[in-house]
Amino acid sequence: MQPNKNSSQPLVGWKMAFVALAGLFLLGGCDTGHGQQAAPAIVPEVATVTIEPRQVELTTELPGRTCAFMMAEIRPQVNGIIQKRLFSEGSDVKAGELLYRIDPAPFQVAHDSAKASLGKAQANLPAVRSRAQRYKELLVDKAVSRQDHEDASATVGQVQAEIEFWKTQVESARINLGYTRVTAPISGRIGRSTVTDGALVTAYQPAALSTIQQLDPIYVDVTQSSSDLLRLKRNMEAGRLTTDGESARKVRILLEDGTPYPLEGKLQFREVSVDPATGSFTLRVVVPNPDHLLLPGMFVRAVVQEGIAEQAILVPQQGVNRTPKGEPIAMVVDDAGMVQQRVLTLNRALGDQWLVSSGLAAGDRVIVEGMLSVRPGAPVKAVSFSAKAGAEVSNPKIPPAQSK
Repeated sequence: MQPNKNSSQPLVGWKMAFVALAGLFLLGGCDTGHGQQAAPAIVPEVATVTIEPRQVELTTELPGRTCAFMMAEIRPQVNGIIQKRLFSEGSDVKAGELLYRIDPAPFQVAHDSAKASLGKAQANLPAVRSRAQRYKELLVDKAVSRQDHEDASATVGQVQAEIEFWKTQVESARINLGYTRVTAPISGRIGRSTVTDGALVTAYQPAALSTIQQLDPIYVDVTQSSSDLLRLKRNMEAGRLTTDGESARKVRILLEDGTPYPLEGKLQFREVSVDPATGSFTLRVVVPNPDHLLLPGMFVRAVVQEGIAEQAILVPQQGVNRTPKGEPIAMVVDDAGMVQQRVLTLNRALGDQWLVSSGLAAGDRVIVEGMLSVRPGAPVKAVSFSAKAGAEVSNPKIPPAQSK
């Protein structure tokens, strides 16, 4: 029995149609993949600051304490009883002003007694001098012995010496009598009195009766490490720092609460020796103190000028990062628009900027915004940080309205 040729023809037709349709799909897919172009890579935009060296005054803050410009402890120079205290505690006194009066009676008696003895010796002098002169004349005629003449001459010398002795006793008694008036040796502010009227005092006693301190001007003694001094000298010898003459001696003072003192001080001298226990030396500053705002013993900070850096390189602190090892680094955009990493040596912070000792040069463009989206060797689009900030201010971004 022969197969039916008419029944197999539809099956073959369907197979051929399926193959043709699959071919069309394959051709269409190949043409589509070949015609599509890859999306271009996005170059990140970063904000940069161009390094421009400029002159910077370098200062350092040093801790210190105030002390009186002059100080005198009041002590008696004779023994006696305090008759009267003649000042108000905490007041200002002038040099030579009477502070205490010690009972002068015994010293007045001693002075009068010495004067009387001096007068007695002076009264004896003419008589013994006349006797010696007569003996000298009689000796020529051998009316008196040579021994009598020598005794008379010796008596004159003794009386003259006695006169000189009593003169010194009178002067000593006069000085002691003057010491009963205890006066101020310097002008200044006097503190509390350690004795009252009727107290017994002794000459040159260990305890002071009171203390006078001159407060205008006043000293500020600050300490600086010897290593800082050596560093400054090396920088000046290398030409990295220069001094500005008289202005280099001007010192600003910060009070204990951080507020600036209104008047500038002046650096007077540096100590000539270093304290071996602390490795530091003392700088003394003279500060005007007309209102007595500064008192002895107060803690202050002195802003001392180290020198002037003529070509200082400053970079914003936001443009400096740290490596895992703690090394400071900065990202710089080179002339080809590629990112380069620089390892920096930082000197100190000046406000919101770092003073850079090495690692950057004039003209370098340091990335300060957009560092998280870049890496060394990658291309970037650099815009000026100041221009970007100005554009954001002139065209502020308005947040979209919230739908109700």
